[in-house]
Amino acid sequence: MSIKTTDERFIAHTYKRFDIAIAAGEGSICYDDNGKRYIDMTSGIGVNAFGYADPVWAEAVTNQAKLLQHTSNLYYTAPCAELAEILCTRTGMSKVFFSNSGAEANECAVKVARKYASEHKGAEYYNIITLNKSFHGRTLTTLAATGQAAFHEKFTPLTEGFLYAEPNDIEGLRKLVAEHKVAGILIETVQGEGGVNALSPEYVKAVEAVCKENDIIFMVDEVQTGNGRTGKLYSYMHFGVQPDVVSTAKGLAAGLPMGATLMSEKVADVLSYGDHGSTFGGNPVCAAAAISVLNRMDEAFLAEITEKGKYIKERLTAAGFEVSGLGLMIGIKTKKPVSEVLAACIENGVLCLSAKEKLRLLPPLNIPMDLLKEAVDKIIEALG
Repeated sequence: MSIKTTDERFIAHTYKRFDIAIAAGEGSICYDDNGKRYIDMTSGIGVNAFGYADPVWAEAVTNQAKLLQHTSNLYYTAPCAELAEILCTRTGMSKVFFSNSGAEANECAVKVARKYASEHKGAEYYNIITLNKSFHGRTLTTLAATGQAAFHEKFTPLTEGFLYAEPNDIEGLRKLVAEHKVAGILIETVQGEGGVNALSPEYVKAVEAVCKENDIIFMVDEVQTGNGRTGKLYSYMHFGVQPDVVSTAKGLAAGLPMGATLMSEKVADVLSYGDHGSTFGGNPVCAAAAISVLNRMDEAFLAEITEKGKYIKERLTAAGFEVSGLGLMIGIKTKKPVSEVLAACIENGVLCLSAKEKLRLLPPLNIPMDLLKEAVDKIIEALG
C-alpha cells in the first residue's frame, strides 16, 4: 500500500491532510516522496524553529539519547535542571513545570490560578477569563478555555468556569471581573489560530493592571508566540508586562514534544507535592533539545527574526495585501479563497498554512534570506 492508503486505513481521520507525503528535509527545504522540493513556511506549525534536521539540534538530541533517554520525575537529571535555570534566568520567572504539549502547559496554568485563588480568596473564585477567537488546546479544559464556539460543539459538557471577553475591549473585561469571581485571565498576545491578530499594547497593559488591582493571576499563552517566534524570546516582552504565569511549547524543543509552564515568585510555590505531574515531562532528550534551541536565541538572532518579518510585511503590503502578526508569525488577508491560495502555493513549491480567512506563515526562524525571498515571490504569485 502507498503511504496515503496506509495512513487512511489505519490512522483516525482527525486531520484533513494536504496531498503530500514529506519524505525528507534539510533546513527550510523539504522533499515529498516523489522528490519534489518545497520551501517550508510552516515549520510544523511553528515547531521546527531551526528547520529540518538541524545539525546542532540533532547532535544534542543524539548525544543525550545515547546517555539517558528517560528516568521519570522521581529522580534529578542535569538537562531538566539546566533548562529550567535557562528559562527562569531569561524571563525573570521563578519556577518551571515541564509537560509534553501546549495544551498541558495551559492545563497547568489553569490549575495554578485556581489553587492560588482558592487559597487566597476562596474556593468560589474559580472563573478563568479568556478572549473570543482565542485557542488554548484540545483537551476538554483547554477547549473550554478556547473562545471559539465551533470547537465546543459535540464535546459538551466541557470544564465549567470559563468566561470570554472581547479582544481589545478594556471596559468589557473590567465588567466581567466586576460581575464574577475570577481566578485568572489568560491571553495570547497574538491570536494564532484565531487569525494571527495581535492585541493592542494598551489592552495588554490593561489586562496586567486589572489583574494587579484584583489579585487575579495574569497568564500569557506563549505556545505559538514563544521561543523567538515574534522577535522576542517571549511575545509578552514586546508589551512591557510581567505575567504571573507563562505557558509555552511548540518551538521550545524544535521538533520534540515539550511544554513548559513558567511561574513567577507570586505563584512559584502554589503547586506542592502531588498537586500535578507528568510521566514524560522534562524528559532528558527533550530538555537537551530545548537547551540547544534557547542557547542560540541571543539578541542578534532575535533581531534577525524581526528583520525577516519586516521584509515579508513590506513585500506583501507593497503588493496590496493586508498583513497582521509579529516577527515571523504572519497572517495575510487573501483576495480569493485561502484554500485556492494554499493549493497554488503547493503547486509553486511553497508550504503555507491558514488561520481563519488568512494565509498564515510560520517559517523556520533561521530561514536564509535567499530562500525567504524566493518563497515570498512564489506566495505573491499564488495570492494573485
